[in-house]
Formats: sequence, structure tokens, C-alpha cells
Amino acid sequence: MRIPRRSFLGLLASAAASTSLRRAQATPPDSPTPANDPLRPEFHLMPQHNWMNDPNGPIFWKGNYHLFYQLNPHAAVWGDMHWGHAISTDMIHWRHEPIALAPTPGGPDSEGCFSGSAVVDQGSPTFIYTGVQNAAPQDVTLHDAANKLRETQLLAIAEDDNLLRWKKLPQPVIAAPPAGMNVTGFRDPCPWREADGWYLAVGSGERGKGGCALLYRSQDLRHWEYLHPLAQGQPTGSTAADPVDSGDMWECPDFFEVDGRHCLLYSTERKVYWTTGDYDRRTHRFTPTRQGILDYGAYYAPKSFLAPDGRRILWGWIPETRPQAEYAAAGWAGCMSLPRVLGVNAEDQLTMRVAAEAEKLRGTPMRGTLKGGAQNLPLDLLHQEVALNLAPHTQSATLRLLVDKKPAWELLLDWRSGTGRCADRSFPLPARAAAPAQVRLYLDASVLEAFIGDTDAITTRCYTLRPSHIALEVTLDAAGSGAWTQCPLAAISPDRLTA
Repeated sequence: MRIPRRSFLGLLASAAASTSLRRAQATPPDSPTPANDPLRPEFHLMPQHNWMNDPNGPIFWKGNYHLFYQLNPHAAVWGDMHWGHAISTDMIHWRHEPIALAPTPGGPDSEGCFSGSAVVDQGSPTFIYTGVQNAAPQDVTLHDAANKLRETQLLAIAEDDNLLRWKKLPQPVIAAPPAGMNVTGFRDPCPWREADGWYLAVGSGERGKGGCALLYRSQDLRHWEYLHPLAQGQPTGSTAADPVDSGDMWECPDFFEVDGRHCLLYSTERKVYWTTGDYDRRTHRFTPTRQGILDYGAYYAPKSFLAPDGRRILWGWIPETRPQAEYAAAGWAGCMSLPRVLGVNAEDQLTMRVAAEAEKLRGTPMRGTLKGGAQNLPLDLLHQEVALNLAPHTQSATLRLLVDKKPAWELLLDWRSGTGRCADRSFPLPARAAAPAQVRLYLDASVLEAFIGDTDAITTRCYTLRPSHIALEVTLDAAGSGAWTQCPLAAISPDRLTA
């Protein structure tokens, strides 16, 4: 996916008080060395240095999971997009590999290798991705007030089973958007196979008409025929220099089947939307029947794949929400979310839970009970999992992270009104039908992934927490009760470099 993320990151930074844990006066890292930075996550995948954004091309091949991602190998700010590469046997512990894709001087990706996907074609793992290059005004497809670039869809084929060497086709396999369409963007291809050939969704849109995913068909991944929009958004009536902000551009479409239903994910208006619905394999059109927000916090541009055991696994990019000057000085920016297993429930709602593989990080648990009123849970680690199991009669719960006894983050859940709130972000809570409720937190230094049941998530960033100075205060309504479990989570490398 393109996005200089300049406007996105500026928006996040300006709203840091509402989208991240409340910040005190900004303080620089204890050391400029990432390995010694207490703000750096320990069990979330990230490069050893510099900038990371979108997950790209996850694939299982020859006994290993491979995850690629947008990488600036030269600085901890967006720019000069390459594909980084990490390999794992369990989706949790990773080994960094050499860069998989780099821009080719003078080629169609000379200005960057943007986001894409991986498939196996004729026995070979194959990337289909977006390349960008400078172009004459009539050929520009990326219009965001910061870039004027031409986006084309490119192919690269693996030359070894470790996926270390890739051979690029020299020319685009899709060189331009559909004729006569004045696109707001043309990127982030998502392919899949059907009985009669390959299909491909490309993120796009038109000003004043809304974002869309354009559908193509091919027999060989090299020659593509445009069909029609797979799905079409609606005009929002808003305007912005970047059409992503107005909803006139959909980024990172991800289309798949899970639990007998089809699902389309796309990123726009700085949020990730999920839709479930019906896909007609004869007309190749998707009709959404339900829609929601995948994560209400700092989470963007997710990408899924089908694991060997049939699970649909999703990764997403967790961006920084502090000022650019701070993360540039720190020498690292961004990380991957924990892998999430997706499903669709009986109400056609997308469900998600952290993959069971993360449980191998758990240490010795501590347990206790919850009752009406406020109580503090003993937290003395910045890397842990906390699970709250609330009894069916519990009507409300408030969770606060305290730093030196002062609130730093707050999550309010009120099942009576059907609403949740984290800072100024509100979201609907599904009806409980007198069932127990679970809240699960994964705290990893400056990253906090929170899950409410299996349908809602909010990811936040905190740059003020320090060991031995934090506590989790849980307040239930007077009649509420439940139990809590806290487990320390081990680092996935001995030196904070997640390698």
C-alpha cells in the first residue's frame, strides 16, 4: 500500500491524547539503541531498525511461515518502500531474512515496492504487488497531495524454497486502470483462485463516487481482463486532499471465505472496515450484508492468509502515535499486531481472537477474583496478558492503567447502553444475552491490544509506562463479579530485536 502515511501519521500524532494512552511531557528513549529502548515491544514482530508498515504476502511454504512487510531500510520514517522478510515455524518467533523486494532503478517500481500478496502458481510462490514510478500527469494514478505517481501491478517469482531470491517480470501485468475511469488510486492487489481461473481485487475509487475494489480475471497471472467492481462504496459528501481521508479510495482490499461466508476487508478514512455477505460465483459480485470496524484504535492495512490447518490468520500494522521527531530519533517505528484468527458468527459478524500459538509465551499465571467496586490488580511487568472473565450479571466495567497512581488509559464498557469507550473513541457492544463477558489485554511496552469478547478490538500506544510504576484498576458495577488471570509473556528474542 502506498501512503506516505504523512497525513495519516500527522492525524494520529495530533490525536495522540485520544487514540493512544495519555501522554505526559514527551521524554526521549533511555538510549538511542533500539535494543535498549524500554518503549520497544518484545513479542510483536518488527524490524531490527527503521520503519515498518503494511503486512504483505503472508504465505506458508515448505514448513515455514513467511511474512513480508513494507520497510524503509534507511530511516525510521516513511519512504523508499522495500519488502522486508521474516520467517517463522510458529507465527510468534521470527527470524529476519534479507530484503525480498527492492525498487529497480528505471523500472516500474523505481519509486517503491508497495503492498501486495503471495500465491503459489505452478509450484512456485509468486508475488503480485504494486510498483510506483514518476509519471507524466496524464498517467498519474496516485493523487494524495504529497505524491504524483503511476501505480501498476507487478509480478515476481521465487527462485528458491527459502524465498530469499525473487525474479521480477520486467513489465507490469496490469499497466493501467480501466479505460475511462478517473481513479483516486490503483494499488494493493489481492488474488484468489476459482474453478475457472485467477481473480484479483485492486483497491481504487473515484472522487465523489466512493471507494471500490476493482475485479480482474486471468488464466496465468500475467494477462488480466477487467470485469467490474467487486464491491462499490458510496460517496460520503466529504472532501480531502487525500481521497483516502474522504472515503473515495479503498486501500488494502482483502477478500476471502471463512465459516461459509465471504468477507471483504478494506482500509479507508483511516479505519479498517470489515464486511460480510454473499458472493455470486457466476456473476462474480459481492453483496455485503453486514459491516463493522475491525479495530477502533491504532491498527491499519491488515492482510490475511489461509494457514495449513484451515484457519484464516490476519496481521495488521500498528503505527506510532507519537510525533515523528520522537520515533525518528528512536530509530524504529511501527510493528505487526499479534496474529488474529478470523471467523464469522451466526449474526454474520466478523469474529477474531489471538492465535493459540501466542500461549507458548506465557509464564506462571497469577489469579484472583473480582467483585463490585474498584480494585487494583498487581502489575509489575510491561509484557503480559491479562484476562478478565466477567459474570453474566455484570453490567459495566471500567479498566484503568495507572502510572504512579494516575490514570494513563481507560476503557469503559457498559452493556446496559450497549456502548464502549476508550478515550474519545466510542464503539457499540453486542448484546450479551445474559452470557459471561471476557476482556483480554496484551500489553507489550508501548503497545496494548485489547479484545472485548470475540467481536471488538482496540489497539492503543503508550509511551509513559515504566516497570514497577503501573497498576491495572478494575471497577465493576455494585452487583458485578468475575475473575482475573495475569500471565507474563516472554520476549521472542534476547535482545529486543525480535529476531
